[in-house]
Amino acid sequence: MASLIQSAIRQSRAVSHQVRNYTGNAFDRVFRAASLVQAGQTPFEVIHRDSLVSLRYYPPFLDATIEFDGEMIPVEAGTYLTPIVIVPPLAINMLIYDLFPQRSLVRYLRARGFEVYLIDWGTPTRDHSHYNLHTYVAELLPQYLDRVRAHSGEPALSLHGWSLGGMFTLFYAALSRDQHIRNAIILGSPIDTHASGLMGLMSQGFDKLARAVHRRTGLLLHDMRPDWFHSPGWLNTIGFKLTNPIGSLAGYWELVVRLSDREFVTSHATTSAFLDRMVAYPGGIVQDTMVRVWLGNQLSRGKIQVGDDYAHLENVNANLLAIAGDSDTMVTPDAARRVMDHVSSRDKTFRVIPGGHMGILAGSNAPRASWVEMADWLAARSGRQIPKRASA
Repeated sequence: MASLIQSAIRQSRAVSHQVRNYTGNAFDRVFRAASLVQAGQTPFEVIHRDSLVSLRYYPPFLDATIEFDGEMIPVEAGTYLTPIVIVPPLAINMLIYDLFPQRSLVRYLRARGFEVYLIDWGTPTRDHSHYNLHTYVAELLPQYLDRVRAHSGEPALSLHGWSLGGMFTLFYAALSRDQHIRNAIILGSPIDTHASGLMGLMSQGFDKLARAVHRRTGLLLHDMRPDWFHSPGWLNTIGFKLTNPIGSLAGYWELVVRLSDREFVTSHATTSAFLDRMVAYPGGIVQDTMVRVWLGNQLSRGKIQVGDDYAHLENVNANLLAIAGDSDTMVTPDAARRVMDHVSSRDKTFRVIPGGHMGILAGSNAPRASWVEMADWLAARSGRQIPKRASA
């Protein structure tokens, strides 16, 4: 009898402990979510800023090791000659590049011995609705790459672009013919948008509709005011989640099921800090990408109109590593692969890795599926290592 009573007491205590964990985690997740977020912990310096855009530099670590994907790895003693510049897409916040201390792209690249810079496009408002592809590709990006060169003292650069950031990278290299772009890494960047699964079929349908409207009325989407196309951050958050609605709902259901697991709750809050804080798209960018990238599918023919000029992909001759996700519903491998047909790079590689549109950049599989290979690829193409610069 005594043993039964003791067993009942232990079970009662276990249930009570689980209930306390459940209610405590639920309270923190709803009312104190910011305290759970682990993103954005890698130190950086802002070395240039205008009214909207800023340039980050990640100085060397003083630690001998860092945690990477569950294990400790050594920090490289030297620094590669060619800096890497991360060119983000629009609409996202920069937490995606530094999502977890143990799963941070900027932290990993810095530990591998690369000088790391990141262009933060800021938070556009309706006052920036006139910003279009030309603004970012032909005005802002060249200005900030010049700042990187002045700070690093190196003319040759490697560029890393995910999604629209990858298109910015290609368009800049094609339009400027900048021979000092040594390496280009692009992830999830559409070239043949009409080949991108359901998104491609929808684009073809809307393209036919837009052409029919133009024939009957003479109306073009580019004739409309760009501020009409301004896309606020909350709308971009919804749109991104709708690219994988089942996965989004499953994530919240898993949160309910695993609410007593503090580590999972912390991970969920951290990921949500990125997904739920997207920023606006300027209307001019929406017009250009809608008409020229998705509906008109100009890139499938190897060129795209940027302002009054055309960026020809055949002008791109940097070493190229292009990556697509096998479960990316926004930019399928078929849509991304066509870049190989148009660039003039002699050294070019196309890889399909596990993951969706976000997963190929910062998902749980990304460190082993692409980061290690990407860093090895860069190391072989970034010149000799030089003594490490002292941290400021």
